[in-house]
Amino acid sequence: MKNHRKNTGQVEALRRQIAQFEGGQAERRPTVVSSGCQPLDRLLPGRGFRRGTLIEWLAVGEGSGAGTLALAAAGAACRDGGMLVVLDRRREFYPPAALYIAVDPQNLIVVRAAGQADNDWVLDQALRSPAVAAVLAWPEKLDGRTFRRLQLAAEESGAVGLFVRSASVRDEPSWADVRLLVEPLPLPAGVESARMRRLRIHLLRYRGTTNGRRVNVDSLDVDIDDETHTMHLVTPLAVATAPRQATRA
Repeated sequence: MKNHRKNTGQVEALRRQIAQFEGGQAERRPTVVSSGCQPLDRLLPGRGFRRGTLIEWLAVGEGSGAGTLALAAAGAACRDGGMLVVLDRRREFYPPAALYIAVDPQNLIVVRAAGQADNDWVLDQALRSPAVAAVLAWPEKLDGRTFRRLQLAAEESGAVGLFVRSASVRDEPSWADVRLLVEPLPLPAGVESARMRRLRIHLLRYRGTTNGRRVNVDSLDVDIDDETHTMHLVTPLAVATAPRQATRA
């Protein structure tokens, strides 16, 4: 009972904090924001992510780089104002990392809910708030009904929901606007660096308008410098080498 009262108090405090920021929301933000990775922006038919949508980053194993890419996208979504809400139930998020992507610490809320019910409630409420520019979460299970409700919540508020999930859910139904698969790659022979990582991004799905653009390449390799937080294109891959061609709905 004591823990329940504590969790309820934390949830109510979060509700008041979000409501305080909502009162100051006036300016309309751009409808498309960068993915936070320029090579990926060039790959995406819309040159970025649309506000009011959900983006799924499917991670192949630990250290895939999916979380790093999702955080970069969150920073880009907050560039024109708005809050970043991070649901860190596993207590693995490192808040100073958000500062590297130019997120104002006053606009950052990290929620470490003790129970799944509280975590789900915060995720829903954060996506519904017009004061929130981006929500970063690691949801393990999402049934179709819940997924659809979250998609409608983001659509209503204009928030960008960034979900980092295991690649094992790849065959499950999804209401995400964009679905990306991220896998780590070894650095080439002779290149050893503690701060450099190479990963491959597969564009599995892109829903929405393409503005007349076709997806000629649906995978790319990117080097990430963990010290400077920069990303560089390595070599684009032909569609034939990708695990699945991107689909558009």
